[in-house]
Amino acid sequence: MATTIDLVVVSPGGRGNVYQQLSDNLAAIEPPLWCRLIAGYVRDRGHGVAIIDTEAENLSPAEVAERIARLSPRLVAMVVFGHQPSASTQNMVGAAESCRAINVACPGLPVIAVGGHVSALPERTILDEPFDFVCKGEGPVTIVALLDALRPGRAEDEPPAFASIPGLVWQDADGVMVNCPAELIKDLDADLHGNVWDLLPMDKYRGHNWQCFDDLDTRMPYASIYTTLGCPYRCSFCCINAPFGVNRYRMRKPAAVVAEVDLLYRTYGVRTFKIIDEMFVLNDRHVVEICDGLIDLGYSDELNFWAYARVDTVKPAMLAKLRKAGIRWLALGIESGSKHVRDGASKAFRHEDIVAIVRQIQQAGIAVIGNYIFGLPDDTLETMRETLDLAKDLNCEFANLYSAMAYPGSRLYDLALEKGWRLPESWTGYSQHSYECTPLPTETLSAADVLRFRDQAFTEYFANTRYLDMVTQRFGWDTRRHVEDMARHQLRRRLLEA
Repeated sequence: MATTIDLVVVSPGGRGNVYQQLSDNLAAIEPPLWCRLIAGYVRDRGHGVAIIDTEAENLSPAEVAERIARLSPRLVAMVVFGHQPSASTQNMVGAAESCRAINVACPGLPVIAVGGHVSALPERTILDEPFDFVCKGEGPVTIVALLDALRPGRAEDEPPAFASIPGLVWQDADGVMVNCPAELIKDLDADLHGNVWDLLPMDKYRGHNWQCFDDLDTRMPYASIYTTLGCPYRCSFCCINAPFGVNRYRMRKPAAVVAEVDLLYRTYGVRTFKIIDEMFVLNDRHVVEICDGLIDLGYSDELNFWAYARVDTVKPAMLAKLRKAGIRWLALGIESGSKHVRDGASKAFRHEDIVAIVRQIQQAGIAVIGNYIFGLPDDTLETMRETLDLAKDLNCEFANLYSAMAYPGSRLYDLALEKGWRLPESWTGYSQHSYECTPLPTETLSAADVLRFRDQAFTEYFANTRYLDMVTQRFGWDTRRHVEDMARHQLRRRLLEA
């Protein structure tokens, strides 16, 4: 007997708009974390759930609407979280397009939007976008309460009790109503386990190209897992805590994390993983217990994890254990080569600390991804050059070169509004790799200046002979040729074509 579907959870797509040609074979395709977490929470409470991952299945808005019409749910949840905090806003275009197609194919079917962007801008979202409801907060509690309010068999003259639903943003004759957010879910392993892998197209996911520089054929199968939610830091450019409140940091039990890895390894053959935490290497006891559990599985030498860390949270004494557990890549938020600029972005590291920790990580056999940002508020052309020079000097195995963006929910967004700085004209403009990409200006640089420097820096870094020689020595000639091909990609930019 077919299960009745009460809720369809949609991960909106639009990779082509977000990444341009990079979406073809360089960018990762990740399982959508918050679709899993919401679906698991709702299914545990007796509701039938389906997930549509439009990115993985490369579905158009019309195809999404057609599939939803066949499933005939009573609610659709459009999840606009993204695979990292800064990826939420750029997904708004795909989310709105899918919602409009649903409105045509399924008239009267309510759609709620949930995610970092909509939680940061709830009133604007409900007024400007085609959603019936918006969630302020992380989402699962609000969605279950809304499903209950929309339950079948309700008397025709009984209006849904929207006013009592925590976190719900909605409209009535009096205007926009923003209910108080739900309390954050405390027991992550019981309530936000996300163990609904059976609802996802597991054969569609692939890792980043750089994660598999050792063997580019091992990008699939792939999965992303989490061990913590939120972040205790307040970097000016980050919007991670928009759905959670300030400095709300929660941890899963290490044993549950290890059990999830084992399930994915044994059921789906996954050996390539991302730890999606904004800051995995933070709590020493938490990290060590997870590493010990992974080692005890007996096959950690087959695993390839990457995870985020900070220069000031990595302890040299734990590096050997991280590597033995299968952590092969650590991403460090270095951000700027200028101490003054780093201080302004709440990243107060010393130059010598950065160099020392990068070298210690590499000596432990772990590759480093250096993350750098051009166009932070205190940046000048000279300080951006300092940042690029630092990146080239460190010569990490990979580098992410970003332009500073005022993501909704970040302190930079508030600063941009205060100063009247130009913001992107469309949500796609918040994507680092889109045609419409519009970074923040600074006191001395236009948005076009910042973007031009960033794109030139990409070519200079990855075409650098010293970098290519290191890649050849570490990963081999096939990977060097792959990087050389990657460095030839030239993104079209509207700002630079004007």
